[in-house]
Amino acid sequence: MFRCHVCGKTDAREERVHEVFEIEGRPIRVENVPATVCTHCGEPIFSRETTEKVRQMVHGQAKPMKSVQMDVFAFS
Repeated sequence: MFRCHVCGKTDAREERVHEVFEIEGRPIRVENVPATVCTHCGEPIFSRETTEKVRQMVHGQAKPMKSVQMDVFAFS
């Protein structure tokens, strides 16, 4: 049974999400990642299999489909 680790609610839906991961100090965006998303707070949860596939992709088993410039802000 699903329970969100952020808000504790139990309702979720399966979605494809876009996520930015920080890998070795660099932001890496991965698109269309399958996730279970909490319907209350929107937190995406990734399966172990999905997490492992993303890890393999960003560590050289896939080539990026594109590169984009990214604005960075510091909260002050």
